[in-house]
Amino acid sequence: MEVIRADSAGFCWGVERAIDIAAKFAAEGKRPVYTDGPLIHNKQMMERLEATGIKEVGDYQSTTNLQVSDEDRENGVLVVRAHGISPERREYLKSLGMNFKDATCPDVGIIAGKIKMHARKGFATVIFGDPKHPEVMGLMGYTEGRGHVVKNEGEVRALPDDMGPQVCMVSQSTMFTDEFERLSNILRERFPEAKVFDTICGATKERQSDIHVLQTNGAEAIVVVGGRHSANTKKLAALVEKTGLPAYHVETVEELDCEHLKQQYGKVGVTAGASTPEFLIKEVVEKLQLA
Repeated sequence: MEVIRADSAGFCWGVERAIDIAAKFAAEGKRPVYTDGPLIHNKQMMERLEATGIKEVGDYQSTTNLQVSDEDRENGVLVVRAHGISPERREYLKSLGMNFKDATCPDVGIIAGKIKMHARKGFATVIFGDPKHPEVMGLMGYTEGRGHVVKNEGEVRALPDDMGPQVCMVSQSTMFTDEFERLSNILRERFPEAKVFDTICGATKERQSDIHVLQTNGAEAIVVVGGRHSANTKKLAALVEKTGLPAYHVETVEELDCEHLKQQYGKVGVTAGASTPEFLIKEVVEKLQLA
């Protein structure tokens, strides 16, 4: 069975940057290094990071108070993960008195900046994304109480009429580009003066584009490697299915049914989410090549 790997598979630069920031503190002996919620949405990588002195506190959505001892507050470092946080969360974290390092992905920071600038000018904000995703929850904190999250056409059409005419629209950084374009066109039908900013990050667009590259290069099915709770990994698997190819979402190599894949396909593609470490992708590729 031939195996072809997507060029974009693996860490995006924002995730890699956040890991490097936390790892640098741990290597310097500034322990413990705490992260407000999981640094990345990959259980296996979090286990490796914890072994180096990097520990997750709080929760996935960065909403709960952190349980940190006085000693750890004095000696430890608190790192904000790539998803970013709301201004209110930032104020709370800084009030803990710990060494503080912001590892928010710069692409997410740009989205927050656009929202903040327009909110100050009186704009209502529409965010295309998952209202329960930590990135979106953080971005909503910049809308000055005039933010709306939409996931589909029905929710765009249900936006209040009195929201306009000053409306701006952005996207969670990991959404589908075609869906954002479609929903933004519907928004403009309702609010012709709306400002639309395509804030889907370049790494996400490349990852989505590479699905079509794999298909063009003859992949008959695609294995998507990544955490079960990783939003962008789940979107990749959904995109594979939208192309008409079978998608096999696995978190680790142990979940692969190579015998089934070998019987069904002559060529298989492999891609991975933005929070999937290289060692997991490599294990999957090698096992498929040996099948």
